[in-house]
Amino acid sequence: MKARAVCSSCGKTGEISIYSGINVAEEPELKPKVKDGSLFLWECPRCGKTNLVSGQTIYHDPEERVMIWLLPPGSVPEDKVKVIEASLSEAAETLEGYIFRRVEDVGSLIEKVNILDAGLDDMAVEMCKLVTKMEMAGKAGAKAVTDAPFRFFRIDGPDNELAFTYHSGGAMQVVQVGFNVYEDCAGILRRNPSIKPSGGFPIIDQDWIARFFG
Repeated sequence: MKARAVCSSCGKTGEISIYSGINVAEEPELKPKVKDGSLFLWECPRCGKTNLVSGQTIYHDPEERVMIWLLPPGSVPEDKVKVIEASLSEAAETLEGYIFRRVEDVGSLIEKVNILDAGLDDMAVEMCKLVTKMEMAGKAGAKAVTDAPFRFFRIDGPDNELAFTYHSGGAMQVVQVGFNVYEDCAGILRRNPSIKPSGGFPIIDQDWIARFFG
């Protein structure tokens, strides 16, 4: 649907398209726009500034059996969040075999879609990030790097290495992690079934995994 938004640079008001729901089975052209982030950007007609579209949305991929709730902090009053979550959780119970997740920003939504599209377990990916940061922390001068948030980018190369991106020194950096590390992490999770998200739409991120291994 259409809405009015204010440019963060010049204050010009423009009309933008917003999506309270994204069903990529019904509108498959939206999936690549979610994955590259362009669905959540708009350009100011006055100054050309690229702005981020904010607000909540539900990403639904029936073929992959994935539902992700994008809910930026403060975008919905807390009392309404509880009502919406209860409603979504009730609907989720009728969808067998689905993965349900909640994220707080567009970058996390993009990453989550990329992880699940690659056929990976997002919990094991978060553990891979933690292990990688711990290894990097043992190297001189690595603190600034390990404090930066890692994002899964893609499966890379013939050995299926996991490529993570992060900002350091004012530039985007890439670190590659062997697929064997991912398999080891996935194995740890399988052997420890108590490490699992709660019902509803859990947030699976570094804060979540750190509760078990931090």
